[in-house]
Amino acid sequence: MPTLRTAVDAASASLSSVVLSALLSLSCLAATCTGAVAEPGPGLRGLDLRERSLAPVRLSDLEAIAVPGLAPSGLAQPDLAPTSDDAVMAASREAPNAAPQVLPAAAPAALTEAVRTRRVFRGQAFDTCAAPSLGALRAWRQGGSPYGAVGIYIGGRNRACAQPQLSAGWTRSADAMGWGLLPLYVGLQAPCLTHGRSARMDPGSAAGQGAAEGRDAVDHARSLAIAPGSPLYLDMESYPHDGGCTGTVLQYTAAWSHAVRSAGYLSGFYSSSDSGISDLARSALHRGGPELPDVVWYARWDSRCDTSGYGALVDGEWVDHQRVHQFVGNTSASYGGVRITIDRNAVDAPIAVVR
Repeated sequence: MPTLRTAVDAASASLSSVVLSALLSLSCLAATCTGAVAEPGPGLRGLDLRERSLAPVRLSDLEAIAVPGLAPSGLAQPDLAPTSDDAVMAASREAPNAAPQVLPAAAPAALTEAVRTRRVFRGQAFDTCAAPSLGALRAWRQGGSPYGAVGIYIGGRNRACAQPQLSAGWTRSADAMGWGLLPLYVGLQAPCLTHGRSARMDPGSAAGQGAAEGRDAVDHARSLAIAPGSPLYLDMESYPHDGGCTGTVLQYTAAWSHAVRSAGYLSGFYSSSDSGISDLARSALHRGGPELPDVVWYARWDSRCDTSGYGALVDGEWVDHQRVHQFVGNTSASYGGVRITIDRNAVDAPIAVVR
């Protein structure tokens, strides 16, 4: 489970900005937290893999698609008034959970097919170290939880918790219940990491290690019935900034992303807003930089339930349903009589396609 705590710039903020931040943290913005799943639909254009290193980072093909059963304004108007937790859960329950339609590929690129088969979720998600039991998921689903998706740790040599619940049967059952899934892979960590006992990447062979672990992530996803078209999120814990470490992380991540995409999956990247995410954002500004992930999951514990990128990303970076924001960490919640220690996330991004 990520334990990233990013600093809040309260010391330098004016009183008015502090008050604004507090007000925004009271409720989730409807533009993100609608709890709706958009299934694949027509009108998706092919992507050129070479464009992944260019800025701004956009997947113009990832369009919010209206979900039957929701009010017409449910996804079409991003500036709706804040939505209560009860309304979020109600919207999530109304969203259909039919298996995504697989459209015929218009181009041979694996990424094109991944975009065509992906599902987009907009709402709140939680992640927790070990996958909860199906009974716990059912209790939260029926007990008024505001969450419609859950982050699960599918593999990686640095995965912290055993996963006695996790199996292909579990993912299919969770999906059938209406839960969206955000698969996380905890691979090698930055070589300059100064805490913990995590296995670290070798600066001299980071690209080869990233490619191997990208293929391993795909193998784990397949074993859990997570199909092509799904995002796989690489978990890169917070690390100190220095030139050598940044370059190594970007090399590893680019190779990992290429391996994941080559198998027809979308590449996701989770990290702290002031380490891995800021390095990616800077790389995105330079044409010809390393191959970049399709989706970013930034940890900034500012209690803002939105994907605005505040303090982490600027306009134009990963904007087309390509963001997850972990806005609260290491908290606990209880619904339906079941208490779980979780991190809280706002999601406007692809989720797993389960078959």
